[in-house]
Amino acid sequence: MEQFGTITATASFLPEKIITNDDLSKMMDTSDEWISTRTGIKERHCVTEQETSDLCYLVAEKLLKKKTLDPKELDFIIVATMSPDYTSPSVATLVQGRIGATKAIAFDISAACSGFVYALSVAEKLIRCGSMKGLVIGGETLSKLIDWTDRSTAVLFGDGAGGVLLEAGSNQKLVRESLAADGSRAQSLTSGYLPNRSPLYTKDSEGSYYLKMVGRDIFDFAVRDVAMNIKELIQDTPVDYLLLHQANLRIIEKIARKVKIPQEQFLTNMDKYGNTSAASIPILLDEAIESGKITLGQQQKVVFTGYGGGLTWGSILMEL
Repeated sequence: MEQFGTITATASFLPEKIITNDDLSKMMDTSDEWISTRTGIKERHCVTEQETSDLCYLVAEKLLKKKTLDPKELDFIIVATMSPDYTSPSVATLVQGRIGATKAIAFDISAACSGFVYALSVAEKLIRCGSMKGLVIGGETLSKLIDWTDRSTAVLFGDGAGGVLLEAGSNQKLVRESLAADGSRAQSLTSGYLPNRSPLYTKDSEGSYYLKMVGRDIFDFAVRDVAMNIKELIQDTPVDYLLLHQANLRIIEKIARKVKIPQEQFLTNMDKYGNTSAASIPILLDEAIESGKITLGQQQKVVFTGYGGGLTWGSILMEL
């Protein structure tokens, strides 16, 4: 009998340190009013000692504890991140080693703010191919990629991690999906450039390690391409909630108007956490479940939508 991926548990973790907009106003030329009116962000969490793998490990531990699961039962661990500890080993393998998931394959997905949606799609296919259960985690420490003197980016991002346990079930829960990418617009958002220091390399290899973003390009892309992606995915299917990547409240408000769905069905939490890239959707999902808005096993139809660097974007309609 064919098996399908079902979300059976969620978890999230945020670093203890909170940086408010007022804190940022002491570091750069900005203010709470300037940030909150343009983005909807009031504060964000930032690591002081932890790495991305630490945040993801804590999420993994929570997921295992919620289901009283032996880590050796896991078949896979996928981490979506654009801020890994190393280029190699992957964050996923670091998590695998720490929790003792000795039978699980482990790898990272780099799709920036679309990472969790991409990873969830891949994980669901692994289950269809015979895997029984695994973890999908989005984790970021974007504070290390930010130029803290640049108010156009520094005010936007935060650190955190969230994830889900995906298990095999007999009912198809992934109703529909639509993933996309456009590398011709890749320079609209870049970060972590790795210059070639080889003595054999003759081309100029200077570049910026810090996150660079053409804000207007990303805003227009989200309002146009992402809104169209959601509209085509839903196809007049009634949905309960839409969990979009938490980049900017104004973007979500414009998308809501374009797809003609009431604003209250678009859940948000960027006021507390800012843009946590691949972590934003699973953190939001975990909060929605903890608050009782979403209940696993109740067949609520929920849309997950990511969009960001690559450029990448995509949506998944799942019955939870």
